[in-house]
Amino acid sequence: MSEVKLDNWEKRGAEHEKQYKRVLQNAEKNKNKTLKQLPGLHEEAFSHIDCLKCANCCKSYSPRFKTPDIKRISKHLGMKEGDFIETYLFLDTDGDYVTQNKPCPFLGADNYCSIYEVRPSDCHRFPYTDEDVFFKRPLITLKNASFCPAVYYVLEKLRVTLK
Repeated sequence: MSEVKLDNWEKRGAEHEKQYKRVLQNAEKNKNKTLKQLPGLHEEAFSHIDCLKCANCCKSYSPRFKTPDIKRISKHLGMKEGDFIETYLFLDTDGDYVTQNKPCPFLGADNYCSIYEVRPSDCHRFPYTDEDVFFKRPLITLKNASFCPAVYYVLEKLRVTLK
C-alpha cells in the first residue's frame, strides 16, 4: 500500500473530502472488512503521528463530559461536581456538557493534558479510528479529518483500498 504523506495534510484532506464521503459510504457497506482493517490502520497512523506535537483536538474541539466523566474528574480535582461544571463546562445545543472555552482548560503549554489519567471518555476514544463510529457517524469523521492528522491518515489508506 502507498505511503501517506503528512506534510500539508490539511490541504490534501480538504481536496479529498468528496472521496472521503464515498470511502465512508463504502466502509458502511463493507462493515466487517472495514472493522478488521481499522485497528491496524489506527496503530499505523499513530506510529507516524505524535499527538503531543499536534493537540489540535484539544485546541479546536470539546469532548462531551458525561456524568461519569464529571464525577471522576471533579473528584480528581477535589471539587464539587456543581463547582466543576460551573467553572469549566456549559450545556451545548445538543444538551451535552462541553468546555466553556477552547483550547481545553486542561491542555498545558507543552500539549500535555493535566487530567489525562481521568480524561473524558470522548478524549480517551478520540479520534475513533479503531471503532465503528468511524464510519457509522460520517459527518463527525469528516469534521475530525479537518483537524486530526490521524483521521486523515486512516481515510487516505482506506481511499486506496475501498474505492
